[in-house]
Amino acid sequence: MKLIRNIFLAGLMLVFFTASAIAQGDLISAADFMKLLKTDKSLVVIDASKAATYKKSHVKGAINIPNVDLNTDADNGFLKSNEDLAKYFGTKGVSADKPIVVTDGGDQKAASRVYCVLKYLGATNVKILHKNMAMFKKSRVPLTPMAGKKPKTTFTLNVDNAIFATTADVKTGKAILFDARDANEFAGTTEKSKGHIPGAKNLSFKDLQNADHVFLSKAEMEKVVARFGLNADSPIIVSCQSGKRAAVLFVAFYNVLGYKNVSVFDGSYNLWVKEGNAIDK
Repeated sequence: MKLIRNIFLAGLMLVFFTASAIAQGDLISAADFMKLLKTDKSLVVIDASKAATYKKSHVKGAINIPNVDLNTDADNGFLKSNEDLAKYFGTKGVSADKPIVVTDGGDQKAASRVYCVLKYLGATNVKILHKNMAMFKKSRVPLTPMAGKKPKTTFTLNVDNAIFATTADVKTGKAILFDARDANEFAGTTEKSKGHIPGAKNLSFKDLQNADHVFLSKAEMEKVVARFGLNADSPIIVSCQSGKRAAVLFVAFYNVLGYKNVSVFDGSYNLWVKEGNAIDK
């Protein structure tokens, strides 16, 4: 009887941890990151923070790939060509077939965008590590101000067009369009924003995180998005001002809620306006 009970409990634990792993998706804990760091020498750690933030302190061995380095326009966020991005990542020592963990200063915006770009270009194993100093300390994540470096390599493109939506995709109206900006930007009452893309629904990326920028649990997140009548098959496009905050929504929908029919309108409001499209107040 005792043996049967132990087998039953072990089965429950297995189901619990399997379910947790599925719910977590590509979001990795500090504890699991440390296991990877110690056991997989091929692991590439990317800190997507601005150079000044990276220089103060970062995970030991992490290379700095600031989110803005991926853009042709630092202010508006338009991505470089696929070929230029692949060359850039290769020069930094990042290849598509090696495990990658991306982190940033803590708000998850830069890390989420670099994550989306890497998945779009064809990286097969990309995780996001949230920078939480309490968790870092508990798991003894090594930090340093010393710059990390990886030998140059080749990043082989295998583009997944499902990750990024085009202006044409937005215009079809077939997908539910979410705007991840704050309410005042959505309303068009700020210097940089005169409104929003017609048909968009406002869902600030902050609504899917707690005060420490940790993603809400699946149950909590489902309550937040319940008013939109979504399900796992709902076609969704996420946008913002340039694409960075939209990437946070993508990560939330894709990894926490488990919605796979999601894409990012990179360039977002800035691209929409640049192309001469109308906006709503």
